[in-house]
Amino acid sequence: MKNVGLKNPNADLTTLGLKNVTAYWNLPVPELVERTIAMGEGVLADSGALVIRTGEFTGRSPKDRFIVKDAITTNTVDWNDINMPFDSDKFDALYNKVTAYLEDKDVYVRDAYACADENYRLTLRLVAQKPWSAMFACNMFMRPSKEEIKNADPEWTILCAPEFMAVADEDGTRQHNFAIINFTRKVILIGGTGYTGEIKKGIFSVLNYVLPHNRNVLSMHCSSNVGESGDTAVFFGLSGTGKTTLSADPKRNLIGDDEHGWSNEGVFNFEGGCYAKTIDLSAEKEPEIYNAIKFGAILENIKFHEGTRTPDYENIDITQNTRVSYPIHHIDNALEPSKGGIPKNIFFLTCDAFGVLPPISKLTPGQAMYHFISGYTAKVAGTEAGITEPVTVFSACFGAPFLPLHPTQYAEMLGTKMKEHNVNVWLINTGWSGGSYGVGNRMKLKYTRSMITAALNGALDNVEFSTLPVFGLNMPNTCPNVPDEVLNPRNTWEDQAAYDSKAQELAVGFVNNFEQYKAQANEEIMAAAPKATATA
Repeated sequence: MKNVGLKNPNADLTTLGLKNVTAYWNLPVPELVERTIAMGEGVLADSGALVIRTGEFTGRSPKDRFIVKDAITTNTVDWNDINMPFDSDKFDALYNKVTAYLEDKDVYVRDAYACADENYRLTLRLVAQKPWSAMFACNMFMRPSKEEIKNADPEWTILCAPEFMAVADEDGTRQHNFAIINFTRKVILIGGTGYTGEIKKGIFSVLNYVLPHNRNVLSMHCSSNVGESGDTAVFFGLSGTGKTTLSADPKRNLIGDDEHGWSNEGVFNFEGGCYAKTIDLSAEKEPEIYNAIKFGAILENIKFHEGTRTPDYENIDITQNTRVSYPIHHIDNALEPSKGGIPKNIFFLTCDAFGVLPPISKLTPGQAMYHFISGYTAKVAGTEAGITEPVTVFSACFGAPFLPLHPTQYAEMLGTKMKEHNVNVWLINTGWSGGSYGVGNRMKLKYTRSMITAALNGALDNVEFSTLPVFGLNMPNTCPNVPDEVLNPRNTWEDQAAYDSKAQELAVGFVNNFEQYKAQANEEIMAAAPKATATA
């Protein structure tokens, strides 16, 4: 065993079953960059960012993510096709195979922690086969001081071996790649995939179990910012709804862009960095993200413009899921420490390609819980092969792949906190108006920004509201800097009978999707369901 770098003098990887490895502990980012380049696994872009390829997998593999089913998890985890059980003995055997595979190899160790609020801090140690995996952990998790590293005694361990391939029939996996969470051993085991997001989302899944179940903290897949007066806002939304764009407000400080907890004291970021999509990125569209891509950032699976080291963000030859990770201090208006007070306003963002939902509506607690569990948006034609018409997408709590507990547990916690602190919850449709995709037009970004600004500054507190039929949503009749005629979606359609038909179609989609949660949802939640006249 050979150790290089900064570490706790008492730390020893043999306790993890690792023998005869050369361990590089907490190397500075420049050294990790140098080692990645020297290994032929990365190059520098002209901005200084490290460019890598994650190999076969350029995104998460949800069907290959498991949770060990044992005394802790058997009766607490919501077992389904997302939370798939893994045998405890099989895990132990696979773990031993991975540690044996790493023998006589170099490994890169990173001590870090999650949660900006010290009361809820989760300490962790990544042991990775690749230097760029350790760099990713440095970017994405909270970075301890040198003194903290010297005393590091992590609660959780992530063992990441991208080049180890499982044998499905022997190891109990579905195929050669896997990401397995063991709550008893407090280990996340990753193999067969170099996609760095598995590291980040593994810890997020752990926090989504531990914080709500044991600490009465609502874990949230959201972005968050805080205004000059100290008011905190939270933004939920699936891909393509504008979550990153709308939370990146130069007049407000960014708490974080993806994962947060809501305790009795306020909101805190889980992470120390950002992991942003770069498809079609430009300085004009996303100046904060664009300018954050400099030395210390990692670009994943992008290609360069021919003959240059300039990233071609429009190129999807490798994947549409091109990504960049960077520490949060690469964002000029990032708040450090990444904490805010109790939220005053919460925004659920949806891109409704059917043109049915209002551009802004205020939700009751029951509606907030219902729409939180639903987690609705829509895919439009051209976003994926075979999609020619808008398609409904539902992801519970806007983060279904990362929720070990039943969605109603998170939703009821949201409803309780919303009532206790008198929080406003707004549903924002960044999608279509005046007709469905192909007929109507997408809501102008300047109008959406004006509506969010009005909600934040209280300009909608005393205006009159109308109720949208079928969905029962309360819509403001007027909003500063937004034409009145766009606020009621039905009025924007030339053929209002066609609108009514499309509204029923979407309502049926909501109701059918909610069938899976109905048995565990309370009466207040069920009363908020849209009034569909039929089910498909």
